[in-house]
Amino acid sequence: MSVERDSRLLEILACPCPAHAPLRPGLGDDADADYLTCTSCGRGFPVREGIPVLLLEEAVETASGDSGEV
Repeated sequence: MSVERDSRLLEILACPCPAHAPLRPGLGDDADADYLTCTSCGRGFPVREGIPVLLLEEAVETASGDSGEV
């Protein structure tokens, strides 16, 4: 995943939900998935052709949010 290699980009990206939590590479337990996962709500945002799609309506919900909320 190209976003994972750009640590500076990951430092400035945040989940678009009201909490604006940081994102981490991967989806749930799959760190190689082309997704960025919110560290607070657990939503997974797809990365298409190296571009993160940070739209709530495009997100998939996972059961791995750090807060336990999904």
